Amino acid sequence: MKDIPIRKINASETEQHFSESFSIRSVQELLNGKDISQELHRHDFFYILALEKGAGNHEIDFTTYEVGDYSLFFMRPGQVHQHTLKAVSTGFLLEFKTDFYNPQDKASNHHLRKASGKNFYQVDADKFKKLFSLLTYVFLEYTEKQKGYQEVIKANLGVLFIELIRQRDSSTIHTKSTNPYLQERLEDFFELLENNVTTEKQVSQYAEMLNLSLHQLNTITKTLLNKTGSEIINEYIILESKRYLLATSNQVNQIAYHLGYEDTSYFIRFFKKHTGYSPEAYRHNLK
Repeated sequence: MKDIPIRKINASETEQHFSESFSIRSVQELLNGKDISQELHRHDFFYILALEKGAGNHEIDFTTYEVGDYSLFFMRPGQVHQHTLKAVSTGFLLEFKTDFYNPQDKASNHHLRKASGKNFYQVDADKFKKLFSLLTYVFLEYTEKQKGYQEVIKANLGVLFIELIRQRDSSTIHTKSTNPYLQERLEDFFELLENNVTTEKQVSQYAEMLNLSLHQLNTITKTLLNKTGSEIINEYIILESKRYLLATSNQVNQIAYHLGYEDTSYFIRFFKKHTGYSPEAYRHNLK
């Protein structure tokens, strides 16, 4: 069973331990005057691509976004993506592992989870200038490596996440005020789902892990997403199936087993019910 290709943070010889957990690079230097195209892969770290000028396209978990000026892409570990970035693009590429930005206070962790819950931010010029100044400062600290620079970088990341949440909230039309408790419980559900979906597929199992009743968990998902807990679990299983079908050459029975299905025929029926395609047909039509 082949895993989906995973990119890791490039470590330099100096500050190797730190470099394996955090990196920020100039997009201009990465492109070096040439277009870049990357095939479908996933990361084991958080990924932020902030573009002052941009051209190309970026596909994240099979949703395609047009790359443009004043745009920012934010990916969580485990998501898959591929992109084409034109040589005219300018900005910063920032990568960090979970253990790098791991504050003790719950609020800061919540900010990271909420900011990274949206993959694409289209920002106006004035607001982007504020975000870009934060990243420029982080880049300077990372380059100069003066005393305490790691803490300065983490502090600026915290501010960046808050600014992104503000941008996210201001661009969302709220038909009802969002209950912070419900939102936090939903995010906890998604985190558990990402870590346990291959072995746990029942809503009741996640409700128990969250110390909620089945009714409470379904009420949260229906209130915030208008979906049942089962629908969310099924959507995530289908998403992970698509990731393996399109990013690897694994046989369908291998993918089924990896996702916790011993009966391959059941997995095929499940996939077709939710996509309209058999796994092989989906792979053939979309690859």
